[in-house]
Amino acid sequence: MTDIAGNTLTASTHGVTLTPAAVDKAKVLIAREQRDDLRLRLVVKAGGCSGFRYDMYFDERDMEGDAIVAFDGVEVVIDKKSAPYLDGASIDYEDTLQASGFQINNPNASNSCACGDSFN
Repeated sequence: MTDIAGNTLTASTHGVTLTPAAVDKAKVLIAREQRDDLRLRLVVKAGGCSGFRYDMYFDERDMEGDAIVAFDGVEVVIDKKSAPYLDGASIDYEDTLQASGFQINNPNASNSCACGDSFN
């Protein structure tokens, strides 16, 4: 793995898991993009009504300190600052009458807001 400047980076692993439903949905979404270099990146950012919020997107970049784990061909990438907030978290995908989309179950979150996108 190398960064934009061509420097060799060492990737570590993280403690986030992806459920089979989330793997299947991520594969479908990546296939729609018609690219085989995309990974699912999960980031914790300051903000939201509870202090922190999640950001999840597909990304092809390699950054210093990234932690990567593959789940049946889908790589989940977490940056070194976000990893401690997400250790032990799981990502699921739901498509029901009540909810549709990726859901993050994070045991490190002591509180979350009603929207479910923000935590502390």
